[in-house]
Amino acid sequence: MEKNDKKITYRTYFIALAMILMLIVIAVKLVTIQIEGDTYRAKVDEKTLREAEITPTQGNLYSDDGSLLATSVTRYDIRWDSKAPTKKVFKENIKPLSDSLSKMFGRSSSYYQNIFTKERANNNRYMLVVSNIGYSEYTRIRKFPMFLKGANSGGFIVEKKVKREYPLGGIAHRSIGYARTDETGFTTRVGLEGAYSGYLLGTKGRRMEQKIANNQWRLVSGFNIIEPKDGYDVVSTININIQDIAHHALLTQLKKYKAQHGCVIVMEVNTGEIKAISNLELNPKNNTYAERYNFAIGEAHEPGSIFKLMTVVAAMETRNIDTTYVVDIKDRKMQYYDKTFEDSQHKFSGRISINKAFSVSSNVGMTELVYNLFDKNPSLFTNKLLDMNLNQTLNFPILGEGEPVILTPRDKKLWSGVSLQSISIGYAVKLTPLQSLTFYNAIANGGVMVKPRMIKEVKEWNKTIEKFNVEIINKKICSKETAERAKGMLADVVQRSYGSAHRLYSPDFSMAGKTGTARKNYANADASKLSYISSFAGFFPVDNPKYSCIVVIHEPDRSVGIYGADVSGPVFKSIAHKIYTNSLLMDTVEDVEN
Repeated sequence: MEKNDKKITYRTYFIALAMILMLIVIAVKLVTIQIEGDTYRAKVDEKTLREAEITPTQGNLYSDDGSLLATSVTRYDIRWDSKAPTKKVFKENIKPLSDSLSKMFGRSSSYYQNIFTKERANNNRYMLVVSNIGYSEYTRIRKFPMFLKGANSGGFIVEKKVKREYPLGGIAHRSIGYARTDETGFTTRVGLEGAYSGYLLGTKGRRMEQKIANNQWRLVSGFNIIEPKDGYDVVSTININIQDIAHHALLTQLKKYKAQHGCVIVMEVNTGEIKAISNLELNPKNNTYAERYNFAIGEAHEPGSIFKLMTVVAAMETRNIDTTYVVDIKDRKMQYYDKTFEDSQHKFSGRISINKAFSVSSNVGMTELVYNLFDKNPSLFTNKLLDMNLNQTLNFPILGEGEPVILTPRDKKLWSGVSLQSISIGYAVKLTPLQSLTFYNAIANGGVMVKPRMIKEVKEWNKTIEKFNVEIINKKICSKETAERAKGMLADVVQRSYGSAHRLYSPDFSMAGKTGTARKNYANADASKLSYISSFAGFFPVDNPKYSCIVVIHEPDRSVGIYGADVSGPVFKSIAHKIYTNSLLMDTVEDVEN
């Protein structure tokens, strides 16, 4: 009996001791957790919580009259966390929620009841209810039974995504452009959207998200750590009506001449505001034209005969000659060293004025002009070209501007005995269409070279944040007298019966310009494989120029036609005529109202 009592006592002591040791261990753990609790909590948070970026709404891009060129449209995906609602909440709300969804989306109420019940049984914390809905649908659905209880009690998860839309579709697509950021954080900037992304994109915010399943996260609370700041709106200089006219005029001619690509720019003379810019390239796979590259800004090439304007202006400014200066083109063919220059025109030979030589686009007339005036000192000619900013980029905000090239005697490895003559007719130099147009625009503007621009102002709602005004590149590329003479020569190209563009003449409205037909791959020994660049640059109306314009078309089908007057000139005329007609109609309406 005594032995049994001792055994019981030992067992009791042992159990008590074990319990005491267990209590000590628990106490130590509790103390440790208290001391290192922040560390443990941080580790848990690392796995279940994260800071996520909030993409702001991008600002709108407008035309000059306030029409939309690009805008951000917000779309919503609605998801459901099946573990969030209690059993009671789910039971009370599943039927009315399904009825509401049925009325909104057309499926039966039983369909929704079955799918919600199934996903709740599977513990799906990220069930897709509906995707890609608009704001009005989102505001309606969030008030449905159960969903109106929010994320924590109703399991309502909303995901917002912003989509950029372009009301003009493919028209001016490359010039309007885009700004896209990839996974590495690198942003590709194209066109206006890219150039002014600093204004349009806004500032990202941050919010806290909680992990609810594999790679699935939801907003922890309704509050953001840092609120996003939406982008500003940008008002461009593009005029939708002129853009539409330019696009379709270019497209029609590209199709007719089966050309490889082409571009058009229309600019306001006094301000440098670009009212239209179109770039179209043939897709050989489906034989259609679309905007794929900004040739107007990015493609520097030998301009050919439209450079003859630069030649005569430089000659008049440096040698004090006028349009009556006489050159001898003999039989329309001239050899300098080992190279022969000849004319495609057959209207004049022998001694003619430089005005006539320019009007018929005589190559020999231009080569004789520079040879007579500058052969002994070619730097006098090339330095004047440099003084007129022809070797400088325009520092245009749209990325990818082509580099201009003006060959000079200082380029000893490239300069030859016929470089001077080549330059005079638009070879051995390179300009982008926009750079060429900027010079023509300066002549129309009385010698004042203004910087082309595509933005008027930056706005936040109705408040102007920044305004962009006229910027002068060169106050005087030439004297007013020279500019007036040059304008008269450009007018004669169209108005004179012998002018290279006389078929474009219309008594109903006036226009002035210069044709250009440049060989593109003249180094090729096989003449049958030569291709051409057809151009026309000028302004209208002649007496008080309001718009300047350039049309450049690459590689027209030789069997259809290659000359600038035939290929590019009609595009210029169509644009000028339609703008002129529209202006008359608008003026008439205003007069009637007054």
